[in-house]
Amino acid sequence: MYLVTMLGNLLIILAISSDSHLYTPMYFFLSNLSIVDIGFISTTVPKVILDIQSQNRVISYASCLIQLSFFTFFGCLDSALLTVMAYDRFVAICYPLHYLVIMNPHRCSLLLLVSFLFSLLNSQLHCLMISQLSFCTNMEIPHFFCDPPQLLKLACNDTSTHQILVYFHGAIFGGIPISGIIFSYYKIVSSILKISSSGGKYKAFSTCGSHLSVVSLFYGTGFGVYLGSAVSHFSRNVAGASVVYAVITPLLNPFIYSLRNRDIKRALQRLLNRTA
Repeated sequence: MYLVTMLGNLLIILAISSDSHLYTPMYFFLSNLSIVDIGFISTTVPKVILDIQSQNRVISYASCLIQLSFFTFFGCLDSALLTVMAYDRFVAICYPLHYLVIMNPHRCSLLLLVSFLFSLLNSQLHCLMISQLSFCTNMEIPHFFCDPPQLLKLACNDTSTHQILVYFHGAIFGGIPISGIIFSYYKIVSSILKISSSGGKYKAFSTCGSHLSVVSLFYGTGFGVYLGSAVSHFSRNVAGASVVYAVITPLLNPFIYSLRNRDIKRALQRLLNRTA
């Protein structure tokens, strides 16, 4: 599964970089999303594979903090890029004549940089809050990676204040991207409804289909994991939901975009024909 995810996302990156027809803002962000998905799944799955092979499921405190930092960074960057891609679709549908002027290379690079800094701040705040906790020696994490809500439950000191801060922090760093996506799609739907022909409506909405599918998968499983960890005492259920969020989502993203996008299909076909 890990190799399939790596291969699928690498093919998307190679297809976009090798086809000059795909040098557009939408595919610029899509290629970066594939890079982030590779990083996202690589923070957890290789360690799980190594633990299974070595039969040694031990992780040091420092390694746990590093894994937590990278996981929250790539997860937040994934969310931020999905928000930027929603904005890109909003501009393309609501302001088609000014699309290339608004989404110029400088603005695309700036949006990517802001997403990177936003995610870096999120991961460092997460790491800082967890590092303030005290843990008993030789504790067992009922999860396949160092997940912040699970670590809060295992702390020896009082975590009531930290729990409030973590969920407040999550509401801010999760609420901003979600609000951006909801606003963008509100404007998109409003513009599509003004189109008189049904063919025009279908064509406009079809450009958002892949992105909307990925957003639903990412946020649907993400909310399931963190709401479940807040109200459920069954760690296995939470860990199972986390597998979908941290492993299945990066696996399905390349397939969603390649199967629903004709340009990606053609680029992949040309890439495969060159290598054959």
